[in-house]
Amino acid sequence: MKLSMTPIALAVGLTLAAGVATAATQWQALPQQAPAPADNPTTAEKVTLGKMLYFDPRVSSTGTVSCFSCHNVMEGGDDHRPTSVGVHGQLGGRNAPTVWNAAFHSSQFWDGRAASLEEQAKGPVTNPIEMGMSDLDSAVSRLKRISGYQPYFDAAFGPGENITADNMAKAIAAYERTQITPDSPYDRYVRGDKTALTAQQVRGMDGFAAAGCTSCHSGANFDGPTLEAGQPFLMKFPTFPGSVYEAKYGLTKDLGRYASTNNEADKHMWRVPTLRNLPYTAPYFHNGSVKSLPEAVRVMAKTQLNKELDDGQVNDIVAFLEGGLTGPFPDQTMPHLPPTPGDLLE
Repeated sequence: MKLSMTPIALAVGLTLAAGVATAATQWQALPQQAPAPADNPTTAEKVTLGKMLYFDPRVSSTGTVSCFSCHNVMEGGDDHRPTSVGVHGQLGGRNAPTVWNAAFHSSQFWDGRAASLEEQAKGPVTNPIEMGMSDLDSAVSRLKRISGYQPYFDAAFGPGENITADNMAKAIAAYERTQITPDSPYDRYVRGDKTALTAQQVRGMDGFAAAGCTSCHSGANFDGPTLEAGQPFLMKFPTFPGSVYEAKYGLTKDLGRYASTNNEADKHMWRVPTLRNLPYTAPYFHNGSVKSLPEAVRVMAKTQLNKELDDGQVNDIVAFLEGGLTGPFPDQTMPHLPPTPGDLLE
């Protein structure tokens, strides 16, 4: 089994390969606040600006696609399509990951190619299928022409030549770090409220660990351990090839991280996704091929652990994932965006 080359990931992966759950699973509650890098501390002014940019479709070539288009924070933080629709109605190649709790990931995108939310925020802007801008300078030029943005950049970054690609990305990342759901029943249970989970959810939590799921889906965000900055936590999917699910759902058509690196060792390597708020993020997997959570549990048990779970085990684990790991979303209000010059999109 090929793993990302870090000692932590290797140790975790060997546990998975052996099909053994860690005897002392360390259940962790999600922090009440997401960590921010030293060069981009979260401030209210950045969050306000970042929210505006997140919702603004004018940063796309056609003026029709925003971050919000594919990552709907009024619901699941994604778009419920197998793959997303970008400029000119083009379909992307991968399922849109939820933005909820993305601040806790070790890296961003399905293949972990972006080390931070700041780096990720720049990617879709110039992707020809997603937002379609020719380059980041074009996006910055457009923002500068929307004069109403200047006071918000001044408030967030201080006066001066502050409408830049880096500051645009920093503001969006700051807003995204507020999109977290730390008070699920599981979190309350781990913090000491033993009435927060039902008996079935507790069975599912125990069954989740016993089956070996925590070998990959560990940590407070159920997306693996926190590694060094810029180091993605990757696992091979499928780990056990040849199951009926592989062909049924086209699991190996996309070569994963290899598409970004052309490194043979990266074939079918993926960043481990969070398992929080799963009722809101169907369809599942990198290609959006699996529509129901019970089926997703069966697929993962077979392809990653070489196990077939009975209906009782599946139902218990689903009860834990659905009810136990779904937390309340922060209240959302639509931002007011500055007016559009009549010739902006010419």
